[in-house]
Amino acid sequence: MKKAIIVTGALAAFALVTGSVSSGSSGLTGPGTIKLTTRQVSVNMSDNGSTGRGPGDVLLIRELLYNKGIRKAPIGHSEMVCTYTGARWQQCSGTYFLPRGKIVVVGSLRYREFFKLAVVGGTDLYDNVRGSVSATMYSRNPRRSILIFRLTI
Repeated sequence: MKKAIIVTGALAAFALVTGSVSSGSSGLTGPGTIKLTTRQVSVNMSDNGSTGRGPGDVLLIRELLYNKGIRKAPIGHSEMVCTYTGARWQQCSGTYFLPRGKIVVVGSLRYREFFKLAVVGGTDLYDNVRGSVSATMYSRNPRRSILIFRLTI
């Protein structure tokens, strides 16, 4: 009995090692959802057009990412660049830096308080991922939001 357990364990370990070496990818294998909270740490506005908010102005946003179910400290951060295309509309692109890879998002939004952007790719665990991210603000000072990533491959 003891010998059978040792042999089974050795075969399982061998399968894990050869599987990870031969596949060459540690990415997702199916659809998934990631729920996080954010806390804005900086926002910078570059007034490139006429005085006041308008086309050509650029907003740089940096946030810390949390998963309070895992730990109280931040698990990553995000960086977003939004260019105003009108008085309220913005074209944004951003990267979410997570422990096992990055997720890249792009899209147009009108309100930063609630928006939905397309997930267009990522790195490492999130290599070739697609889907969307929805954000809903729940606190203004400091600005905090709930993020829900709906991912497919």
